[in-house]
Amino acid sequence: MIFTVIALALLFDFINGFHDTANAIATSVSTRAIRPSEAIVMAAFLNFMGAMYSTGVAKTIGADIVKSALHVDEHIIIAALAGAVLWNLLTWWVALPSSSSHALVGGIIGAMLVSTGPSGLNFFGIGKIVLSLILSPMIAIVSGCLIMNILFRIFGRYSPSLINGRFKKLQLVSAAMMAFSHGSNDAQKSMGIITLALLSGGYIDVFEVPFYVKILAAVAMAFGTALGGWRIIRTIGGKIFKLEPISGFAADLNSSMVIFSATLLHLPVSTTHVVAGSIMGVGTAKRISAVRWGVAQQMLVAWVLTIPCTALMGSLLYQIVLWIF
Repeated sequence: MIFTVIALALLFDFINGFHDTANAIATSVSTRAIRPSEAIVMAAFLNFMGAMYSTGVAKTIGADIVKSALHVDEHIIIAALAGAVLWNLLTWWVALPSSSSHALVGGIIGAMLVSTGPSGLNFFGIGKIVLSLILSPMIAIVSGCLIMNILFRIFGRYSPSLINGRFKKLQLVSAAMMAFSHGSNDAQKSMGIITLALLSGGYIDVFEVPFYVKILAAVAMAFGTALGGWRIIRTIGGKIFKLEPISGFAADLNSSMVIFSATLLHLPVSTTHVVAGSIMGVGTAKRISAVRWGVAQQMLVAWVLTIPCTALMGSLLYQIVLWIF
């Protein structure tokens, strides 16, 4: 059962890698600042480095959703991970950016409700996680608009050709920052789940992420990133707002700052939500009509549905897991 949990957690991390590759490189690829193959290699390496940075988010995911590891067994974790993996694959197939973080949280909540009932859930911790997931894209929209307006004021008098040439080079830096911050937040979610399983199974005594768990999660995300997620890259990079090098730089810079700030605060956020929010904010700074709000609305529907849908999937899969094991 423990090996099944670890395998599913690493599969979730792997899928998270190619599902969310768009977050790190979509803007720089769409503006042709970097070749897609080079962008993926860079993102894979920096995702790995970011994943090794800290374990604060892992502790939040593993310890704040449930009241105690005593309330959790492998059946619950397997059902939650399986639900999150299926949701990620479904949204990837239809090229719809969605939150792996929402999917995982929803899966755990659904499986816990069926197995132990509401008494096993830490509603204060869940509220803190959900609040960070909701507020982060809103903050990204506002700060993205602010950063873009600052850049307009500073560079507005220069010719577009000169600006585009300079910011294509700067996009490499902002994309690298985005990839590192993505790894620093997203890979820790699988680390937290694996550590929770080890704690509930009696394999470790305290909730501290073992070094080998950090390595496994980092490698899984890096390999997933290396495969790329071209369906979602096209949606993020071109369907929300037509990006130019300066706006792509602003979106990546803003996203990396929001995500890494959350990592420092040990809060899980949806990198997909943050990047999309940054692009919307950057587009709004140019003009509100420049943003394709129809696409944004479709993404919003997916974001709203993710937690209830994965909670339902987690509850159903829990019954199936009990039957199998």
